[in-house]
Order: sequence, then structure tokens, then C-alpha cells
Amino acid sequence: MPVTIKDVARAAGVSPSTVCRALATPDLVRAETRERVRRSAAELDYSPNRAARGLITGRTGNLGLIVPDLGNPFFPGVVKGIQARAREADHAVFLADTDEDPAAEIRLVRTLAKQVDGLVLCSPRMSEQELRGFAAQTPLVMLNRRVGRLPAITFANVDGMRQAVTHLTALGHRRIAYVAGPRAAWSNRERVRGLRAASTAAGVELVEIGPVRPQFDGGVAAADPVLAAGVTAVIAYNDVIALGLLNRFNARGIAVPAAISVIGFDDIALAAMVHPALTTVGVPMESSGRAGVDLLLGLLRDPAGSGTTRRELGTNLMVRGSTGPPPRT
Repeated sequence: MPVTIKDVARAAGVSPSTVCRALATPDLVRAETRERVRRSAAELDYSPNRAARGLITGRTGNLGLIVPDLGNPFFPGVVKGIQARAREADHAVFLADTDEDPAAEIRLVRTLAKQVDGLVLCSPRMSEQELRGFAAQTPLVMLNRRVGRLPAITFANVDGMRQAVTHLTALGHRRIAYVAGPRAAWSNRERVRGLRAASTAAGVELVEIGPVRPQFDGGVAAADPVLAAGVTAVIAYNDVIALGLLNRFNARGIAVPAAISVIGFDDIALAAMVHPALTTVGVPMESSGRAGVDLLLGLLRDPAGSGTTRRELGTNLMVRGSTGPPPRT
């Protein structure tokens, strides 16, 4: 016979309604009672009926996750963290990909909001006005985007670019390029802001190229304009673009880093696997996903959002083989 909530209640010495609260809304139950119920449920191998729990709590136990491009190796790292933390909290995750289309993103938000308790939007491309409108209707958290005081987990993009410029100037570079990502990407605007400030402070000439698609072919397409700009180093919006640059440089017989240095952003797994290994600004992808779920669960417990609703995670320059001193003239 399947284990029922009454069996758990009997084993824990509490009422069935207390078991429901302890498993569905644990903050409403004393810690000692909550632990006793969870221990009894684990010993009996009890699995709550999501449909029944939803009738009691008004919650589905589901979270929605929308990303702009699952083909970009950055996002699977974030998704892994989101799924792991949601699983720990006994929530399921519905995942959708917008293919970098803001209109598709808006449609998916409208659709998923009806089926989940809250949403995590990774690098959303829609406008600030649209995001504010959705946030007023459903609990949501943004990753890698900031809009006013809306709940968000972001990375220290400005400081990451400062680290990249400091590294290049220490090597002797004085004219560098930046291959930009999408205009609508908040992270691109932040990285440009950081680059301009750091370049000005260091007395470095900055050449901005793009925007290009934040994909491998975007980097390939940008490589020739980078070389035509006469720079000795290039910083890419993300690692995937940087890998495209490396590919095209290699095809043209341009030695990296002897002829030109290359820096990416994100530190995806492939960055350390190519030759030369890619110098890049690392971001905590999996940790950001976990932090995003924690923030969303906090909003579900406290819709007024009296706790922390914004958090910035640090970045760290990973120096590898794709950067070196500029060529001698």
C-alpha cells in the first residue's frame, strides 16, 4: 500500500494538516516539528502528491526558466545550478528557449506564468517597461540583468572588464578592440561601460566593433575587422565570440598571442580546452542559478520582498595562453 499523509502524521505524532504545512510551507511550522515530520517522511519514503498539495497551498510546485539561447555554453551552466537548487527545494523546473527573440520571450513569459509559481529569466532581452509589467503580475527574478529595484542576480561586469584591461596594459598593450554583443543585452552595456572607464583610466585606445551575434559565427565575422583596426589585443563580449575569433585568426595564419592577444568573458568549459587556452573573465554560472532560485523562493514566501532582492556576484580573470606581450614593431 502506498504511504499516505496520515501514516507520516502518525509516525511524527502530529496531525495530517501539520504534515501538510511542514512539507508545503515549512516557515509556518516550528523547526523541531518540521524536522520530525521530514524525518518521518524520509523513513517512510513518502512522496507528497503535488496536485493535492496544490489544492491546499494554491501553489503548483513548479518554477519557470527562460533562457535566450541554450546553444550558448554559458546557459547550461546556469540551468544546472537552477535545477539542482529547485530539486533540493522539491520544485520542478519548466525550461524554455527564446532563440534571442524578445517577442518570443514575451509570449513564453505569458504562457509559463499561468503554469508556475514564479519565473527565472536569464539575460532577458525585453524592454524595462515590459519587465516591470510582468513583475507586477507574477513573482520573477532576473539573472544577468538589472532593472531598477526588481529582483536580480548579476555579475560584476564592470570590475571584470577592469581586470581584463589591467592585465593587457601590464603586458604592454596600448590599443585594444572590443567585439560587442547584442545591443539589447544589459550585460553588454555594462561591459562597455567598464571597458570605457578602464581604458580611459589606463590611457588605452579602445576600438569598438559590432554588435555581433553572441555566437561562434559572430566571432568569425568580427575577426577581419579586428585585424583591420590595427589593434594588438581584443576583448570579446563572451567566450563563444572569442572562440570564433581564434578560429578565424588560425585560418588566416595569425598567431595568438604572438600577433594578437584574445580575452573572452564567462569561462565556459571550452575556454580551457582550445589551443591556445583562452584567457577569460570567469563568472560563477552555477552559483548564479542557485542564487536565483533562492531569491525566487524567498519572494514566494514573502511577496512583499522585505528581504534582499538584488545580489551581485564577483568575477575573476583566468589568465591562460591566449594573451601575451604585444608584437615588437
